Amino acid sequence: AGSKLREVFDKINNLLSGKPVQTEGQTVSVTQHPQGLEFVCYKLAEKFVKHGEGEVSFHHDSAFPIAVVLSGIWELHPRVGDIFLAHLHKKCPYSVPFYPARKEGTSVEEYQRMLGYEVHDSKVEEQDHFLKRMSGMIRLYAAIIQLRWPYGNKQGAHPHGLSYGWRWLAQMLNLEPLADVTAMLLLDFLEVCGNALMKQYGIQFWKTMFFIQKSYIPRIEAVTSSGQMGCLSRLKNFVQKCLRAEEIPLPRGILTPSFWRT
Repeated sequence: AGSKLREVFDKINNLLSGKPVQTEGQTVSVTQHPQGLEFVCYKLAEKFVKHGEGEVSFHHDSAFPIAVVLSGIWELHPRVGDIFLAHLHKKCPYSVPFYPARKEGTSVEEYQRMLGYEVHDSKVEEQDHFLKRMSGMIRLYAAIIQLRWPYGNKQGAHPHGLSYGWRWLAQMLNLEPLADVTAMLLLDFLEVCGNALMKQYGIQFWKTMFFIQKSYIPRIEAVTSSGQMGCLSRLKNFVQKCLRAEEIPLPRGILTPSFWRT
C-alpha cells in the first residue's frame, strides 16, 4: 500500500537525518557514534542491492516499490545513492555495463567472482540461480532510473535518471554479446524501462530497437548454443511485437496514481 511505503520512507529518511527512530523496541540514532551515519549509508545501500538480487529476482513487480523509495532517499541523501551504485557494480558488473576479462594470474575462482557468480568452498552457483540474481538487480536499476518519490520537491533533476539508462543501453550494444547473459539483461531492461525510454527519446529509441532486431540479435545468436535459446527467443519476440505495434507496453507492477491513495 502507498501509505505503508510512506511509513518506510519516512523511517529511513528520519534515521539518515539524525532523528531518533524506534526499531525492535529500542530507539536508535546515527548520532550515537561518530561513524554512525557512514555505517548506516553503507548497510542501507547494501540492503537495497540485496533486495534486487533476492526479492526482485523472484517477484518482478516488487522492483517498483523498492526503487521509488531508493530514488527518493537518493535525492535527499546522495551518499546512499553513490554507495548503492558501488555495491551494485561489484555484485553485478553488467549494470556498468562491463564484462570483466580474465587477467593473467587470476584464478578461475577469482574470475568467477568478478563475473558476479557466488563461490562458496570452491563451488560455483548454478547458472540458473546466477541469471536470476543478475536479472533482479538489472530490473531494480531499470526501475530506479525512471521513478521519482512523489512527495519530494521535484525542483532538481532526478539524481540518476533516464539519461543513465539510455547510456547503459548504448554501451551494452557496443559490447560483444555473451551467451545467456546479454539476451536476458536486454529483455529485463527493455521490459522495465522501455516505455519510459520510448517517451523520452522517441525516434532515437526506435532506431535503437531496429538496430537490436537487425544487427544485435543475430550477433547474440552467433554465440548462443541450441540449449540456451530460451531467453533469446523471448527477446526476439518482445522486440518484434513492439516494433509491429510501434509501442512499448507499460511494465507490469508500475505504480499508478491510485496506488498512492491506498
